[in-house]
Amino acid sequence: MRSLAELGERIVIIGPSNSGKSTLAAAIGRQHALPVVYLDRLYHYPDTAWQMRPTEAFHALHAEAIAEPRWVMEGNYTGLLSARLARATGLIVLEVSTLTSLRRYLARTLWQKHRYGGVNDDNDRVTWEMLNYITRVMPAKTRRNAQWCRSWQGPAVWLTSPRQINQAYQQWQLLR
Repeated sequence: MRSLAELGERIVIIGPSNSGKSTLAAAIGRQHALPVVYLDRLYHYPDTAWQMRPTEAFHALHAEAIAEPRWVMEGNYTGLLSARLARATGLIVLEVSTLTSLRRYLARTLWQKHRYGGVNDDNDRVTWEMLNYITRVMPAKTRRNAQWCRSWQGPAVWLTSPRQINQAYQQWQLLR
């Protein structure tokens, strides 16, 4: 597995919902003093129940964020992924199963008090919309995103299971 130093100072993390992108980004940011950009916070208004910003506003915030000299940025929003990767020095792809994403979603919404990358301080709630997204929509998007990322020529790390994600935390000496 590549070292974090090999991934540089502008790291993109993508993967399915509830795969651990935000938690990993926070840990990398703390360990390496990199600003953390949570794309959900750019796409949605803060302190709302996931109310979306206008597309132009999100695109402007995204362009501003990727122009910065150093960051670890998590989130998919694949319509802007090519611009993000054009500035990135490294890529981390999380590819966990749909069952793992579903399990983590339920644990996060039912029991977790704090969530990295959320848009409000209130706990998320289980919704039919999100359950449908995780089980029906996300698997195809995850496959498409992974295929797209395979063509990227920069340094990349692929973590395809919770076990591999845990091994990365250990190898990179990250705290959750």
